[in-house]
Amino acid sequence: MSDVSAQTTSQVADTIARRTADGRGALVGYLPVGFPDLTTSIDAAVALVNSGVDVLELGLPYSDPVMDGPVIQAATQTAIAEGFRLRHGFQAVKEVRSQVDAPVLLMTYWNPVLQYGVDRFADDLATAGGAGLITPDLIPDEAESWLAASERVGLDRVFLAAPSSSDTRLASATAASRGFVYAVSTMGITGARSDVDRAARVLVERLRGAGADSVCVGLGISTAEQVAEILDYADGAIVGSALVSALTQGGVSAAAEVAERLAQGKRAR
Repeated sequence: MSDVSAQTTSQVADTIARRTADGRGALVGYLPVGFPDLTTSIDAAVALVNSGVDVLELGLPYSDPVMDGPVIQAATQTAIAEGFRLRHGFQAVKEVRSQVDAPVLLMTYWNPVLQYGVDRFADDLATAGGAGLITPDLIPDEAESWLAASERVGLDRVFLAAPSSSDTRLASATAASRGFVYAVSTMGITGARSDVDRAARVLVERLRGAGADSVCVGLGISTAEQVAEILDYADGAIVGSALVSALTQGGVSAAAEVAERLAQGKRAR
């Protein structure tokens, strides 16, 4: 186990707090590492930040992405076919952080972390300059090893909360999360939708009641108008499929254009 010094504050929470304080709110942008290839995925991530994304969420491709929609599934399977390896995630974080100052979270299913080694994963992510993990299939009750490792090196841990979650589960996710709580606005898999579920507003209110300081809403956001709607009551709006679709269809410039358009939702407030 390497000796990695823990951060004393959460860069993600600080970034979101600054955006909330200036009345804009935060835009969180997702892209998978290695799609369509490693170099392009890094260039695209940098372009998102330069186009108005405040926090990056880089997904680690996984062979069984049960919570991802068809656009993201197709992209991650392409990345795997092109030779993605877990070490490429740390490489991407390091290279992105060398070019932009925005915090970078990795989104990963839990099995790859277990296979790699929880402490080793935490050390390598911290060394690369990463801010923490979003773990969609890990619940706080089963996260003891990750809570300990992330605390040791000062990494954020973002847990998910859904409209169907009990008050007890929401309290657990709030207590265990560091950086923000990820509010899943609709039930089911990810994917851009024409209308963001109204249940998101109620879920954010419930998380506030459970003590959450920072809540970001994701799943289904694809327009600047939806970003503005979310930021009326949440601290951040998370966009994935719309950005991945743009990258798929038009490359880095198209993804940057969509990010810039989405960022107008912050200014619309």
